[in-house]
Amino acid sequence: MRLLSCLICILGFSLAFAQGYPSKPVRLIIPFPPGGSSDLVARSITPALGELLGQTIVTEYRGGAGGSIGTAEAARAAPDGYTLLIVWDTHAVNHHLYKVQYDFFKSFDPISQLVQAPGILVSNLGFPASNVQELIDYAKANPWKVSYGIAGTGSSGHLAAVRFSQITGVQLTAVNYKGGGPLANDILGGHVNLTFGTLGLWEPHVRSGKLKGLAVLGKARVAQLPDLPAATETVPGFESRTWFGLLAPAGVPKEVLVRVNRDLLRALADAQVKERLVSRGFEIVGSAPEAFTAFLRQESEASGRLVQAANIRVVD
Repeated sequence: MRLLSCLICILGFSLAFAQGYPSKPVRLIIPFPPGGSSDLVARSITPALGELLGQTIVTEYRGGAGGSIGTAEAARAAPDGYTLLIVWDTHAVNHHLYKVQYDFFKSFDPISQLVQAPGILVSNLGFPASNVQELIDYAKANPWKVSYGIAGTGSSGHLAAVRFSQITGVQLTAVNYKGGGPLANDILGGHVNLTFGTLGLWEPHVRSGKLKGLAVLGKARVAQLPDLPAATETVPGFESRTWFGLLAPAGVPKEVLVRVNRDLLRALADAQVKERLVSRGFEIVGSAPEAFTAFLRQESEASGRLVQAANIRVVD
């Protein structure tokens, strides 16, 4: 009877807590510097999500180690729903590369996948190549002299470059950055030749003429840049995509997770949010926590195989 009474008290407290949630601003950790793809996705969603939750969402940037530093901070936070974490595709790779201070499988409660998008291959204006075949020819004639920026070791852009090199036989030199913002500054400034990046981040620079688009990395051309060829037109089977999702520290009351997931899906369905994201090349996903959990496990397994097969190591 004493145990039953304790369980009833705990359940009652949990329900009361969930009904009063949120009673203060919610912290959203972005584990990268400002100006990158994660920042773009977060800024597109948080106003609508905050309105639905009835509280301000305060973003905090904690970049470093491919996103694993900010992720570790989120893992240490109280599991009360007042700390959330936006993750990029590096989240499924980092534990294969770094000695991370969290457990990929146990430290977080997945809430939902947010969006996904095809990649894009862009270069600075001074780079000699203007399409994929010209890049291959130039890189083969100049082994290791073509530099490509990556927003963290193990990011979708890094893995895309590794696969591209494997398929085409070219030898490229990786230059690591703490996020898409610092990388953008350097490629626009001509300090790095090219990048395999996220369509949503780089499409405006291609459209404005500040960078050259060499190829979109999806299965086909995209509406945002209809004249830009898909890389598969030159290198059959070569594709790359990126994704983003939302997590909470493990142990958040289920009722709170249900509330955040519900309001998040409503935010993703908002007409203005959809327009903002779709116009930048993102595909709205939105998923149940269980589906996102299964997705993360699949991504981790696939990434682990590639890291091992390609002998990928952390790039300084």
